[in-house]
Amino acid sequence: MADPGLTHGAWLERVPELVSECVDLWELRLGEPYAAGAAGYTARVELVDGMPAVLKLIYPHREAEHEAAALRHLDGEGTVRLLAHDPERCALLLECCEPGTPLWQVGGDAALDVIIELLPRLWKSAGEPFRPLAEEAAWWVEQLPGEWERAGRPFERALLDAGIDALRELPRSQGDQVLVHQDLHGENILAAQREPWLVIDPKPLVGEREFALAPVVRSFELGETRRDVIRRLDRLSSELGLDRERARWWTIGQTLAWSCDSRYRPRHVRTVRWLLEATA
Repeated sequence: MADPGLTHGAWLERVPELVSECVDLWELRLGEPYAAGAAGYTARVELVDGMPAVLKLIYPHREAEHEAAALRHLDGEGTVRLLAHDPERCALLLECCEPGTPLWQVGGDAALDVIIELLPRLWKSAGEPFRPLAEEAAWWVEQLPGEWERAGRPFERALLDAGIDALRELPRSQGDQVLVHQDLHGENILAAQREPWLVIDPKPLVGEREFALAPVVRSFELGETRRDVIRRLDRLSSELGLDRERARWWTIGQTLAWSCDSRYRPRHVRTVRWLLEATA
């Protein structure tokens, strides 16, 4: 799916054509677009029978490579349902979440209650086509030093080394392997009608459950003080019966891996510093 030669700008120029093709393919009535996302386009649509749905076009990139497969595998269990998929256009037709309020708006502890209920429902056994967490961690280890250099060494080498060490060591001693969502934050869970809350935008890997806490722990939408970050780590690991130290180090490793080219880098780096201090 990922095409290294396709820039985001070039893909955006193609979006109107892709939308038109999808409208014809699935006989849709096109509505208003949602606010632009970081790596995709979404719009309200109606199916031929009048049922509301969402058209999603994905800018091809590594993390979203198996999003449709993850939604199909989960089959609506705590997630939006996949109604149709066109791999050629990286287009998904999805169940509509209404009213669509993002979870972060309900507040930190109430939001964590919802996530603690949802996460075990997402942890299904899975194999191909999903990429193993160990393979992804090895790729991060390989890519991180170059990204750090290209970003102008935005934080000290000791921080980089701590993240790389974690990403090297943790995969060797993982627990049970399940489907994990590596981008489950406060914007990716929406208020819905079929269930009170549904997960969107799965970025799937297959790995141990502790890794699945990483995006939630660093989700600044749920509170961005040191106390907020450590409380999320403590509550999630305790109430889900997971190893706090492994979850802490997975969060350090993945957060650094995703930080160098992120507009949220200062927040991510600050979170990593807090977590390095937060020994049990």
